[in-house]
Amino acid sequence: MSRPELTGHASIFYNAKEARKYDSSSRMIGVQREITERAIELLRLPPTSEKASLVLDVGCGSGLSGKVLEEQGHVWIGCDVSRDMLDVANERIERKMEGVKEKRAKRGGKGDEMMEDGSDGDEESSEGEDDGNDLASNGDLMHHDMGTGLPFRPATFDACISISAIQWLCYSNAKGQIPKKRLMRFFSSLYQVLRRGARAVLQFYPETAEQAILISECAANVGFAGGIVVDYPNSTKAKKHYLVLTFDRAYKAPVGLADGSLMAQNSVRVDRQGHGKGKRSGKGQGKKGGGKTKEWI
Repeated sequence: MSRPELTGHASIFYNAKEARKYDSSSRMIGVQREITERAIELLRLPPTSEKASLVLDVGCGSGLSGKVLEEQGHVWIGCDVSRDMLDVANERIERKMEGVKEKRAKRGGKGDEMMEDGSDGDEESSEGEDDGNDLASNGDLMHHDMGTGLPFRPATFDACISISAIQWLCYSNAKGQIPKKRLMRFFSSLYQVLRRGARAVLQFYPETAEQAILISECAANVGFAGGIVVDYPNSTKAKKHYLVLTFDRAYKAPVGLADGSLMAQNSVRVDRQGHGKGKRSGKGQGKKGGGKTKEWI
């Protein structure tokens, strides 16, 4: 099967039919969930009981990764170049909002009945409070091409994830597209929109080792430190690349997964002194937000 990136622009490949197919595939849903959970693990975000993190989801697609972020208590903003994918994601958000409205309406009706019986409604009110899964939505969406740079305010996000997306920047699928320039615009803007101390975890599928090196070099050139974590390196189907980016110059990429256990793997270290060079890692290391606003634009 040909790689989607070789068939044309992502907005054309992920048309209405493909977006529905993507979002309804139980296999795809399972894979995306597994990858997103691993990306969140690599982010090492603080517990949501202390503070909900605002996470940028680049290439959010139909919102499968955003759903996982939401389930784990984070607030997320997703951007994608495919309007059809975003339509599917928006439908999911709207369905959740309708479900919450119905749930609240039922609670309100039950509370009114209790008060007619002479109760002050306090007990029912406490039981009817939002339980953390009852917010209308913890996600928002934007139609945008990441290769033109990210259009958000500086130091907006606590973290960034991207699932199966940034490899598209290595291809020229339209007149005037130069992969390295698009990668540089993307990473330069990502560096600006992340808060200092934040991390980004970008899972991607490089076609060649040269693509992985190009991606890591561009990230290093704008100031990021970090490295590429490779899970299941000896498996054709399960192998996954995660570019972990940080502002910490002393950062060492964590070990990759293999056969359900941790093991040290060769990784591409991201730094200005030795970007793109293979380096063996050492031994193993060691309430939801409120309503949506547009202040992140």
